[in-house]
Amino acid sequence: MLGKTRTPSQAAISPDGATVAWSLRTHSGYQIHLTDVANPDPAKEKNITTATMSPGCGSSGPVWSPNGEWLAFQSTCTAGEQDSEQDQVFIWSKKTGQSKQLTHLTGAIESLAWSPDGKAIAFLFVENATRSAGALAAMKPWAGVIGEDGVEIQRVATVDVASGSFTQVTPANLHVYEFDWSPDSKHIAFVAANPPGENNWWVAQLYTQQLNGNPPKSILDTTKISGPLRGLQIAVPRWSPDGTQIAFIGGLMSDQGSTGGDIYLIPSTGGEPKNLTPDRASSVAFIQWVRPDIIGLTEHVGGNSHITAIDMNTGSDVAEANATFPESIGSGTAVMSLSISQKDTIALIRSSFERAPEVWAGPVDNLKQLTHLNEGLKPAWGKTENVEWTNDGFKVQGWLLYPANYDPTKKYPMIVSVHGGPSSAVTPRWPGVGYGGVPFSALGYFVFMPNPRGSYGQGEKFTQANMKDFGYGDMRDILAGMDTIEKRLPIDKNREGLTGWSYGGFMTMFGVTQTPRFKAAVAGAGISDWKSYYGENSIDQWMVPFFGATVYDDPTIYSKSSAIEYIKNVKTPTLVVVGDRDGECPAPQSFEFWHALRAEGVKTQLVIYPNEGHGFRDPEHRRDVLERALNWFETEMPKNGEKSGE
Repeated sequence: MLGKTRTPSQAAISPDGATVAWSLRTHSGYQIHLTDVANPDPAKEKNITTATMSPGCGSSGPVWSPNGEWLAFQSTCTAGEQDSEQDQVFIWSKKTGQSKQLTHLTGAIESLAWSPDGKAIAFLFVENATRSAGALAAMKPWAGVIGEDGVEIQRVATVDVASGSFTQVTPANLHVYEFDWSPDSKHIAFVAANPPGENNWWVAQLYTQQLNGNPPKSILDTTKISGPLRGLQIAVPRWSPDGTQIAFIGGLMSDQGSTGGDIYLIPSTGGEPKNLTPDRASSVAFIQWVRPDIIGLTEHVGGNSHITAIDMNTGSDVAEANATFPESIGSGTAVMSLSISQKDTIALIRSSFERAPEVWAGPVDNLKQLTHLNEGLKPAWGKTENVEWTNDGFKVQGWLLYPANYDPTKKYPMIVSVHGGPSSAVTPRWPGVGYGGVPFSALGYFVFMPNPRGSYGQGEKFTQANMKDFGYGDMRDILAGMDTIEKRLPIDKNREGLTGWSYGGFMTMFGVTQTPRFKAAVAGAGISDWKSYYGENSIDQWMVPFFGATVYDDPTIYSKSSAIEYIKNVKTPTLVVVGDRDGECPAPQSFEFWHALRAEGVKTQLVIYPNEGHGFRDPEHRRDVLERALNWFETEMPKNGEKSGE
């Protein structure tokens, strides 16, 4: 059933709010559709095509021009190109219905953005790329001079719409993560760091640059300021309409692209950043200026998604722009992003545990469903409940899925599924074919998905509350949440399991060393020894903000949270899975844990998947991980009357 889900990947509303362009992956590649907001009739939808529509080619990433007359997009449907998988930049004319290819490049292209004057399109570009930029993709096999050979740098490039002239704008010694045009179309603001890009986002600076060949100017280095942002991360730069200021999101973040924090404002010439949302009990994920004095935003509030806007003059929320959703939202360009028209209407993709993803558009308080791609799909799992509790003075929240066909007179097993991050949050979303907690509910389990301290959704103090304390306060929050659930629901305490991926994989490895409460565990892409991990991973810069020092300066703080230090406590049968080219949580960490459990006589199994990074791409591998985990819990947490291992 999960494999039948049709998932739109990006939605862009036209400046006049009348049309939404959205992309959908099909068996033959991505397609871009145009839907009328007032009359969203599937029979009247237009498809964007190019002159060459070869089998298997596709188009995606639609972005409207400021005047709404053109649509820019990426497409592999090219004429005479050598590489059938190479994206190029195209524009489609609303007037003629024809598409025109602008670029003839070799490399990775993403994040198209029109200049405000409509004369150019900027994008992120990695020349001759061999892999996706970022730490989630599979790393290159180890070979050559490490850290020097084959380093791929992502830069901002532009293409002139009239002439097709291509320019690499930012210098070759800076890896760019995000950018934004100035309102006069003569500058860009961007977040960048020295290469390698997957490692240095955590020390990235905010730059501005004129598009006349002048070098960039650093206007913010968080290591050189005072205040709560010192040494933390910056994301989503947005130039003010008058060009005098740049807004951005700042806070403690554990992955580039997983954004959460407060809104800051800095003069576009540089200076001390000002926090516009101090003590806000939420984590802002996306911002966009909607007027000179108003910033629109989306944020994590508990485990919900919230859309609002802030009046710059008063610092208060704009009442008419307010909506909360117990679901995941986003337009597809960034986490929790919105596509906003000049009429203040929006387009986005909505998804929850109850509802498969669909495109919606309209005013924030009166959204209309535009697509019906998954009309026949109904959840095969149980109902959803928002669970809240307090622990150690913190308000904590999580999501609970009931077993399918729940009968309150029966006892049920429970799986605790810990999210990655830790700077992240579980928000309800329709699952795909891959590892996650939802399928366990379909098989008769309660599934508890907590957002413990360190997560987004309760403000920066809560997100930073597990610094130098991984596996302790956050695990106490999780156990307290389990206690809350067990007091009122028929949970079989002899059949409780623990699982997670990335940070959740670490929490699984560490958790089974700290408590015998879990009778089985599955650790995905985990970390067993923070000391050895520091020298093995491709992203060591992320650790200093969380641990307060490098492992060479303070090895004790790293040992404190290392599962390997307490391995003799483990009695829990544990399945361990990882990709062989994972740069975020390298396979040797899983090998160490498996090796130690085996030496201690604890039932375990290690599965390493070839050519996979931190996020698995191969559909067969994604399915295999899920099936193995399901079977592991079924076997190691047997029903009454059965023996473990049956």
